[in-house]
Amino acid sequence: MLFALVGVLGLAIGSFLNVVIHRVPRGESLLRPASHCPQCTAPVRPWHNVPVAGWLLLRGRCADCAAPISVRYPLVELGTAALFVAVAARFGWSASLPAWLYFAAIAVALALIDLDVLRLPNAIVLPSYLVVPALFLPAVVLERDWSAGLRGLVGMAVLFSFYLVLSLVYPGGMGFGDVKLAGVLGLYLGWLGWAPLAVGTLAAFLLGGIAGVALMAGGRAGRKTALPFGPSMLAGALIALFAAAPITDWYTSILLPA
Repeated sequence: MLFALVGVLGLAIGSFLNVVIHRVPRGESLLRPASHCPQCTAPVRPWHNVPVAGWLLLRGRCADCAAPISVRYPLVELGTAALFVAVAARFGWSASLPAWLYFAAIAVALALIDLDVLRLPNAIVLPSYLVVPALFLPAVVLERDWSAGLRGLVGMAVLFSFYLVLSLVYPGGMGFGDVKLAGVLGLYLGWLGWAPLAVGTLAAFLLGGIAGVALMAGGRAGRKTALPFGPSMLAGALIALFAAAPITDWYTSILLPA
């Protein structure tokens, strides 16, 4: 029942995230105008707005002008639903589940926006500094998990400060958008524990390095090419969310063999 509910919710949120990803970087309203074809501006019929099914029904083309509709739209919807289900499997019916579903949603939106325009919009990141603590508050109160709440706040301060120092030491390699996102990720990873905080941070830089080397090897980037780091930060946090324990155990076994 839980997986079905969050899966349907994920599809609906994914449909909304498509609007967020397209409009927020442009400073456009999320409410007006209603969904429409960017080519002919014809409004999208309500039944064509059904996640995934609408795109399949239209065979990936506008109902009015037959302009192609990117396959990214249904993939975002399916990806968000899959991530919601994975998060639900991780936390179950817990008071902290809404906070983690919010994380899954903003992770999808921020990663794709950063890939598109090399920017992590304040309109999503900054409100998260209020939204995330508010979503975690019921877990702190109902489950009396005060230590997790305090650890999250410390993690937020630590990771924000770490990225801030990096941005000051090497301003060309770290944008302030990454610094602001780091505070939000520090809150989430700190809530999980110190090991997830360390794993998520290290994984971000490892993934970022791998992506940079791969792009340069493929001739798609040079040493001075600006590359988005937000997706690596978010992917690192997801790795920590789902695999921090086995990664920590593996690394400990290498340092301290039996």
